[in-house]
Amino acid sequence: MFININLESAEPIYIQLQHQIIEGIAKGKLKPGDPLPSVRSLASDIGINLHTVNKVYQLLKQDGYILIHRQKGVVINPEGPPKADEEYKQNLKASIHPLIAASICRGIEEEAFLQMCKELFNEFKEEGENK
Repeated sequence: MFININLESAEPIYIQLQHQIIEGIAKGKLKPGDPLPSVRSLASDIGINLHTVNKVYQLLKQDGYILIHRQKGVVINPEGPPKADEEYKQNLKASIHPLIAASICRGIEEEAFLQMCKELFNEFKEEGENK
Protein backbone atom coordinates (compact mmCIF):
# COMPACT_ATOMS: atom_id res chain seq x y z
CA MET A 1 0.00 0.00 0.00
CA PHE A 2 1.10 3.59 -0.61
CA ILE A 3 0.76 4.74 3.03
CA ASN A 4 3.78 6.62 4.34
CA ILE A 5 3.50 7.88 7.93
CA ASN A 6 5.98 10.45 9.23
CA LEU A 7 6.34 9.72 12.94
CA GLU A 8 8.32 12.97 13.37
CA SER A 9 5.58 15.17 11.91
CA ALA A 10 3.62 17.59 14.05
CA GLU A 11 0.50 16.34 12.26
CA PRO A 12 -1.14 13.52 14.26
CA ILE A 13 -0.67 10.02 12.85
CA TYR A 14 -4.40 9.41 12.50
CA ILE A 15 -4.79 12.60 10.41
CA GLN A 16 -1.89 11.57 8.16
CA LEU A 17 -3.42 8.14 7.63
CA GLN A 18 -6.89 9.52 7.02
CA HIS A 19 -5.58 12.06 4.50
CA GLN A 20 -3.50 9.47 2.66
CA ILE A 21 -6.40 7.07 2.25
CA ILE A 22 -8.65 9.88 0.96
CA GLU A 23 -5.84 10.97 -1.37
CA GLY A 24 -5.55 7.39 -2.62
CA ILE A 25 -9.27 7.42 -3.44
CA ALA A 26 -9.05 10.84 -5.12
CA LYS A 27 -6.08 9.80 -7.26
CA GLY A 28 -7.64 6.48 -8.24
CA LYS A 29 -5.10 4.34 -6.39
CA LEU A 30 -8.04 3.01 -4.39
CA LYS A 31 -11.11 2.27 -6.45
CA PRO A 32 -14.73 1.73 -5.35
CA GLY A 33 -15.07 -1.78 -3.94
CA ASP A 34 -11.33 -2.24 -3.34
CA PRO A 35 -10.54 -3.94 -0.04
CA LEU A 36 -8.44 -2.27 2.63
CA PRO A 37 -6.27 -4.23 5.04
CA SER A 38 -7.75 -5.25 8.37
CA VAL A 39 -7.12 -2.94 11.31
CA ARG A 40 -4.51 -5.31 12.74
CA SER A 41 -2.80 -5.88 9.42
CA LEU A 42 -2.51 -2.19 8.51
CA ALA A 43 -1.34 -1.26 12.01
CA SER A 44 1.32 -3.95 11.84
CA ASP A 45 2.39 -3.02 8.29
CA ILE A 46 2.99 0.65 9.07
CA GLY A 47 4.04 0.20 12.68
CA ILE A 48 1.31 2.09 14.51
CA ASN A 49 -1.22 1.28 17.21
CA LEU A 50 -4.26 -0.65 16.03
CA HIS A 51 -6.53 1.77 17.91
CA THR A 52 -5.22 4.55 15.64
CA VAL A 53 -6.16 2.58 12.52
CA ASN A 54 -9.55 1.74 14.02
CA LYS A 55 -10.16 5.46 14.70
CA VAL A 56 -9.29 6.33 11.11
CA TYR A 57 -11.53 3.61 9.70
CA GLN A 58 -14.41 4.83 11.86
CA LEU A 59 -13.90 8.43 10.67
CA LEU A 60 -13.73 7.31 7.03
CA LYS A 61 -16.88 5.22 7.51
CA GLN A 62 -18.67 8.18 9.11
CA ASP A 63 -17.75 10.36 6.10
CA GLY A 64 -18.88 7.71 3.60
CA TYR A 65 -15.48 6.81 2.13
CA ILE A 66 -15.48 3.19 3.28
CA LEU A 67 -17.85 0.44 4.34
CA ILE A 68 -17.07 -2.00 7.14
CA HIS A 69 -18.62 -5.46 6.75
CA ARG A 70 -18.38 -8.11 9.44
CA GLN A 71 -17.64 -10.80 6.86
CA LYS A 72 -16.11 -8.93 3.91
CA GLY A 73 -13.92 -6.60 5.95
CA VAL A 74 -13.18 -3.00 5.01
CA VAL A 75 -13.82 -1.83 1.45
CA ILE A 76 -13.83 1.47 -0.39
CA ASN A 77 -17.47 2.53 -0.71
CA PRO A 78 -18.63 1.04 -4.04
CA GLU A 79 -20.83 4.09 -4.61
CA GLY A 80 -18.05 6.51 -3.72
CA PRO A 81 -18.30 9.11 -0.98
CA PRO A 82 -21.45 11.23 -0.82
CA LYS A 83 -21.48 14.25 -3.13
CA ALA A 84 -20.75 17.66 -1.62
CA ASP A 85 -23.84 19.12 0.00
CA GLU A 86 -24.27 22.54 1.58
CA GLU A 87 -22.99 21.34 4.96
CA TYR A 88 -19.82 19.93 3.35
CA LYS A 89 -19.26 23.19 1.47
CA GLN A 90 -19.61 25.19 4.68
CA ASN A 91 -17.13 22.91 6.46
CA LEU A 92 -14.74 23.20 3.52
CA LYS A 93 -14.99 26.98 3.65
CA ALA A 94 -14.26 26.91 7.39
CA SER A 95 -11.20 24.70 6.78
CA ILE A 96 -9.82 26.95 4.05
CA HIS A 97 -10.44 30.14 6.03
CA PRO A 98 -7.38 29.89 8.34
CA LEU A 99 -5.14 28.85 5.41
CA ILE A 100 -6.06 32.01 3.55
CA ALA A 101 -5.55 34.14 6.65
CA ALA A 102 -2.09 32.64 7.27
CA SER A 103 -1.19 33.05 3.59
CA ILE A 104 -2.14 36.74 3.66
CA CYS A 105 -0.10 37.23 6.83
CA ARG A 106 2.92 35.65 5.08
CA GLY A 107 2.55 37.82 1.99
CA ILE A 108 1.14 35.29 -0.46
CA GLU A 109 -0.97 37.08 -3.03
CA GLU A 110 -4.42 35.85 -4.06
CA GLU A 111 -3.26 34.83 -7.55
CA ALA A 112 -0.35 32.80 -6.12
CA PHE A 113 -2.69 31.07 -3.66
CA LEU A 114 -5.20 30.26 -6.39
CA GLN A 115 -2.40 29.03 -8.68
CA MET A 116 -1.25 26.60 -5.95
CA CYS A 117 -4.82 25.34 -5.60
CA LYS A 118 -5.11 24.85 -9.38
CA GLU A 119 -1.81 22.98 -9.52
CA LEU A 120 -2.88 20.62 -6.74
CA PHE A 121 -6.29 20.08 -8.32
CA ASN A 122 -4.62 19.25 -11.64
CA GLU A 123 -2.19 16.88 -9.92
CA PHE A 124 -5.10 14.89 -8.52
CA LYS A 125 -6.97 14.91 -11.81
CA GLU A 126 -3.92 13.83 -13.83
CA GLU A 127 -2.98 11.00 -11.47
CA GLY A 128 -6.60 9.85 -11.40
CA GLU A 129 -6.74 9.76 -15.20
CA ASN A 130 -3.54 7.70 -15.38
CA LYS A 131 -5.02 4.91 -13.23
